[in-house]
Amino acid sequence: MKLAFSSNAYLSYPFDETCRRIAAAGYQGIEILADVPHAWPAGLLDCQKQAIRDALSRHGLTISNINAFMMNAVADQRQPYWHPSWTDPDPHYRAIRREHTLRSLRLAKDLGAPHITTEPGGPEFDGQPRAAAAEVFYEELMPCVELAADLGVGLLIEPEPELLIEKFDQYLEFVERIDASCVGLNFDIGHAYCVGEDPQDWVERMQSHTVHYHLEDIASTRVHQHLIPGDGAIDFAATINAIRATGYDGWLTVELYPYGDDPDSAARRARDYLLPLVDHA
Repeated sequence: MKLAFSSNAYLSYPFDETCRRIAAAGYQGIEILADVPHAWPAGLLDCQKQAIRDALSRHGLTISNINAFMMNAVADQRQPYWHPSWTDPDPHYRAIRREHTLRSLRLAKDLGAPHITTEPGGPEFDGQPRAAAAEVFYEELMPCVELAADLGVGLLIEPEPELLIEKFDQYLEFVERIDASCVGLNFDIGHAYCVGEDPQDWVERMQSHTVHYHLEDIASTRVHQHLIPGDGAIDFAATINAIRATGYDGWLTVELYPYGDDPDSAARRARDYLLPLVDHA
């Protein structure tokens, strides 16, 4: 298993400087944010894509994932990460999310990234039954599934507290209908803990779907606030041992976007805590 760090903690830095800092913190991989200021797909010229490749090579980093979940560039005042969502009652907003995902898949192909992550449907909208929201999500997502299959790029759904798919059983119910090998699970251990699904208890159950992991800690209150691993209540030793037992040898990406004021310290502290656990496992 290898440790990567998500660039979404480095929104105050350009991409090349972000790569330099993540590499200096001791990481082998980087999750690239498909958003401003790093790689907003709608505005990337070929020369800018080449600059991303050059920065990765210069700093010895490999792409662990393309994060197409956050959409700060849209500046939606309702919430800068969830909106526009897959299940927005307004089809024009849903189209923004769909087109962003299609562009992110093409970006992943261009950069040689294995997959992208996306939100698991949207928040609950007034008067929208859950079944109707799931149907809208399915209809909007399918063009992206088709493109992902054509490109050979993974499309990973990330369960999230307070969104349509929060729990693993909800994920399984939804993807059973899709039945596409390009669709997989981004297992965020903090999100699982928030909704009462202790990650060490679910790693083995979800191994056939899990393609990538997000790591962050959560307080014992289970409130959805990302903390540096070791600062919360998640049993990381048990979780990482469970991951190892499944034979997973891919990326564990640390996601600490709330630490934008001092991302270097957060990145170093996370690695210092996690690396002995990964090596021991």
